[in-house]
Amino acid sequence: MKVLVTGSDGFIGSHLTEELVKKGYQVRAFVYYNSFNNWGWLDTLSKDIMKDVEVFQGDIRDPNGVEEAVKGVDAVFHLAALIAIPFSYHSPDTYVDTNIKGTLNILQAAKRHDIRRVFVTSTSEVYGTAQYVPIDEKHPFQGQSPYSATKIGADRLAESFYRSFGLPVTIVRPFNTYGPRQSARAVIPTIITQLLAGKMEIKLGSLTPTRDFNYVKDTVNGFISIYESDKTVGEEINIATQKEISIGQLAEELIRQINPEAKIVCDEERLRPEKSEVNRLLGCNEKIMQLTEWRPQYSLEKGLKDTIVFLKENLDKYKIDIYNL
Repeated sequence: MKVLVTGSDGFIGSHLTEELVKKGYQVRAFVYYNSFNNWGWLDTLSKDIMKDVEVFQGDIRDPNGVEEAVKGVDAVFHLAALIAIPFSYHSPDTYVDTNIKGTLNILQAAKRHDIRRVFVTSTSEVYGTAQYVPIDEKHPFQGQSPYSATKIGADRLAESFYRSFGLPVTIVRPFNTYGPRQSARAVIPTIITQLLAGKMEIKLGSLTPTRDFNYVKDTVNGFISIYESDKTVGEEINIATQKEISIGQLAEELIRQINPEAKIVCDEERLRPEKSEVNRLLGCNEKIMQLTEWRPQYSLEKGLKDTIVFLKENLDKYKIDIYNL
């Protein structure tokens, strides 16, 4: 099977590309074009992996490039997106263009080329603050940031192509993914890099929100398990551990592991607007476990240890002294 992975130069996309190659799939990796010929995290993968990857440079907002990328593949894993919530507050237009129109480009091209499977990547942020827990796939949607609103829009477009045209779409909805290669705009690498850099005051936003954290290898295996099941077409499926931890508790655990002398301080710049903060995310994983063979393999403790090791070895790639949007 030949598959296209959009956003393959990013955090989850690079891990998915790597794992698909290991499982014997032919992978075409869609990376964001730039004049430096930088392929993001794919540049860090081994030669043994990359020799089996066909790299396609383009822009998900460009329907012509997307059309070319989709030709000749059996399935599309669509991960390309703008994902930073703070950046979406002042640049919402770019989120509409990338997340909604980019997804439309994928759906249109997949429809024209009779692609056998299409996987559109959603986010737990579409649910907003939990109205009940655990959050299953029937939970109401709430756009609490321009980012989440555009992901809701992309999801509903994907649903419409399944219902209107019979396009074999699946909406894959990971809860908060973390692990090696994640950018410092996310909370776990933000905490770890500050600690590894020797900071005694760890700057964070709100400490009370809870999150359901997936280690990246579990998230990637969730994608592949959903792909390999014939029961998942037309479905929306959470990838979740069904366990939650507050940001404050998470920070204290990382402080304990790295530097027990460090303290947490609230940085006003990092606080979301009050009505935009998602206060609780705890996902239900019953559906994915019914439809696939997927089971989470990594505890939070194990995942954090592996993430710390990676960040320690790659600290020079992170800008510790600024707030990364």
